[in-house]
Amino acid sequence: MFAGIAGISAQPFFMTARRSYTRIVDARILVVEDDLTVAEVVVDYLRHAGLEPRHAVDGHTALEMAAAWPPDLVVLDLMLPGVSGLEVCRHLREGEHVRGPLPVIMLTALGEESDRVLGLESGADDYVTKPFSPRELTLRVQAVLRRAQAARAAATQPPPPVRSGRLEVDVAARRARSEGRELELTGREFDLLAFFVCHPGRAFSRAELLEQVWGWSFGDLSTITVYVRRLREKVEQEPTVPIQLQTVWGVGYRWEALPS
Repeated sequence: MFAGIAGISAQPFFMTARRSYTRIVDARILVVEDDLTVAEVVVDYLRHAGLEPRHAVDGHTALEMAAAWPPDLVVLDLMLPGVSGLEVCRHLREGEHVRGPLPVIMLTALGEESDRVLGLESGADDYVTKPFSPRELTLRVQAVLRRAQAARAAATQPPPPVRSGRLEVDVAARRARSEGRELELTGREFDLLAFFVCHPGRAFSRAELLEQVWGWSFGDLSTITVYVRRLREKVEQEPTVPIQLQTVWGVGYRWEALPS
């Protein structure tokens, strides 16, 4: 049905799919997309999923709308006229226009691994590559919203720091130290490290890590490979011969707990 619309993949189940969503009522979704046709389809899907979407056509408008109408989540096109999507994301996540951590899902026509990682490192919680399924995007929006709600609930009862070998990970403070030295981790790197140290001894596939760490039911599995490599460079004494963050061939990765 949408095969002729740039950025939207064909959806033969437009009417039936929308009734299967788990509803998160009244969540405000700001859709930042300069392609009006794509934006209209996305807004329609989000609205029929029980959400409250609004549309901004460029970065300047998005920042103004976020200040006047604080959203619960932003769907943000990477390639925008004027202010780029990356810059808009940084402004939003730095709290210049909204209060509190704001979930962001990036839309990108760039399929290279470096471009996807750049979007994530800018503060995006997820990314969707064009052309995309509006149903998949809606499911991702709901998954990110649920994860944000769970994080807020967990913040009311912060867990104690976890120690594993030379490492100490404070999930509540989002700080990690190695032999007393604070590690410089990105948000994604910290999420993955915290998950591993809290689940020692169990092997996880890359698909399981995408789902359980970041709530992604869809995604490029190579993203996990990139972040595992980066983590090893920061937490292992010999990254090429890891002691704690080990590869389980044919499965994925396992964290080995060591005495503190």
